Formats: sequence, C-alpha cells, structure tokens
Amino acid sequence: MKKKILIVDDDAMISDMYLMKFTEAGFDAITASDGKTALEKIESEKPDAVLLDIVMPQRDGFDVLKEIGKKGILGQTKIILLSNVGQREDIEKGLSLGASEYIIKANFTPSEVLEKVKKIIGA
Repeated sequence: MKKKILIVDDDAMISDMYLMKFTEAGFDAITASDGKTALEKIESEKPDAVLLDIVMPQRDGFDVLKEIGKKGILGQTKIILLSNVGQREDIEKGLSLGASEYIIKANFTPSEVLEKVKKIIGA
C-alpha cells in the first residue's frame, strides 16, 4: 500500500514541485495551500506524513502543529516542518511542538527532502 503524504504550502510552485517529486517516487501525494485546509485533510485523509510550511494564510504551521497535538494525531502522522524560517527559536519551537524534523527549504533539494521523509516514515 502506498504511503500518503500531505504537502502544505501556500506557494503553488513549491507545492506542485513536491507533489510531482513524491508522486514520481510512488507516494500517494496530496496538497493543501493553507493551515485550515491542512487540518481538514489531516483528519479526513490520515496521511503518513505531512510536509508543513510555517508561514501560511489562515493558520500558520505552528498553529496546525499545536492543533493536531491536541487532537492526538501526532502519533499516527509524522510532521516534517519544511520552511525557510530558520531561526534557532523557530526550529526549537517546531520540534518542541512535536515535529519529527525541521527542514530549511533553501538548504535541501527536493530529492534530499524525499530521502529524509522516506527515513522518517520507513518507506
């Protein structure tokens, strides 16, 4: 059975790039462009992992992470923060809220992100 990945980013170009990358690698990949839609899809689609941007409309990535932590979803779904917000305090905040990994977009190619996600979810 294919592993399901939810890609959450308000930048359509980035979202489409990762959608194509994960689909070509054999994942069932879906997208959301804001935090509110991301929360809905996390609950309805039950992805194995979520690539979650931080700076987004409606609800930012930290809000999404807090909400799924409250709902007890973190055990079933791995959250990988994928953002260009790379201050030490942001990274520490994301990891303390339950993210499995914090990846700074500018420092990794999509192929490297794919490999990190595969390791995290055992794919």
